Amino acid sequence: MIDVFVEYGHWLISLSIVFGFIMAFGIGANDVANALGTSVGSKAISIKQAIVIAVIFEFAGAYLAGGEVTRTIRKGIIDQQAFVNSPEILVFGMIASLLASGLWLILASRLGWPVSTTHSIIGALIGFAVVGASAEAVEWSKVIGIIGSWIITPGIAAMIAYTLFVSSQKLIFNAVNPLEAAKKYIPYYMGLAGFIMSLVTVKKGLKHLGLNLSSSESYLICGGMAFGIFLLGRTLIKRQNIHHRFKQSREQQFENIEKVFAILMVTTACCMAFAHGSNDVANAIGPLAAVVSTIENQSIAVTTTLAWWILPLGGAGIVLGLATYGKKVIATIGQGITHLTPSRGFAAELAAASTVIIASGTGLPISTTQTLVGAVLGVGLARGIAALNLKMIRTIVVSWVVTLPAGALISIMIFNALQAIFTI
Repeated sequence: MIDVFVEYGHWLISLSIVFGFIMAFGIGANDVANALGTSVGSKAISIKQAIVIAVIFEFAGAYLAGGEVTRTIRKGIIDQQAFVNSPEILVFGMIASLLASGLWLILASRLGWPVSTTHSIIGALIGFAVVGASAEAVEWSKVIGIIGSWIITPGIAAMIAYTLFVSSQKLIFNAVNPLEAAKKYIPYYMGLAGFIMSLVTVKKGLKHLGLNLSSSESYLICGGMAFGIFLLGRTLIKRQNIHHRFKQSREQQFENIEKVFAILMVTTACCMAFAHGSNDVANAIGPLAAVVSTIENQSIAVTTTLAWWILPLGGAGIVLGLATYGKKVIATIGQGITHLTPSRGFAAELAAASTVIIASGTGLPISTTQTLVGAVLGVGLARGIAALNLKMIRTIVVSWVVTLPAGALISIMIFNALQAIFTI
């Protein structure tokens, strides 16, 4: 073991850096659609504007709130005790997992499949653990929980999105005077969005900064922000004076209302991008940090302080992946499942954020990709089954099921190759 690290340590660290960047690139290409797909699909923002938002907020989330300390064994899927006597196996496996996950995400992105980056890295970890140690090295109860999340979390998101969309239809769009109804009710939606997105930012985006806020303090702060946003929204809408300065048709009224929801969507997209960058960058830097720490210490640690360059590397990879390869997955989320308008996209995005909060509070395994797909499905179902692209939905579900075994198989092949090359 020591001979491997002494002779090939620099090569192994270099490979982990390159493969970690590839993994971050894959996350940007595939997973950033979670934050921006509905906004682009509903035409609230253009693809170029989405890239600008991602550059700012994804990178800020990854760099500022990505965490000084990260868990090296991702989500407890692997029993680290299985590798105590052979840390080089862990190093080979983490490097293989990074490349396997990155390659699968890039392939899925090219095909326009919105798959889970977390499930991709977990599948890769399972693959090398079974081959490198034994099946007992895998925490199979966690895997069963992940499989269950394919149904549970999209279902929760779909129900919330359905409720939000139906409420906006009944309260605003079906009203006798939609503009007057919008003046009355939209500030409440703004306040709700402010509360949920504040919670997402505090609980998911800023949880690594050592704020140590209790649940009651978090809810109090977010409630205060929500109330402030509600008052601000009501004031701004009144100042807009959307009374009939001239006679407007219902279609013109709907158009003006959708513009307000489009502004809300941009705000929620920024918050989701920040939270996503701060959390999912760990899928790339977690295994990378494990490799660097294990080689430098020649032993396995549960946590490790990140080198200064690791977070910027992950953030840069995510942004580059979206900018060069993210269009197809954004198109799938935003246009391929059902037709979205800003009000529909807002319902889907807020439902996805709400589900993230529910999951983080209950410990429910979650994929943000699957959550958002479920939310978009909920909006489509509210308009009837005919509003859904069932062929696209089948393709997406198949891609979810395939992700775990695909990550595992690719990881096994790379792991075996690394062992053959570096084992003395």
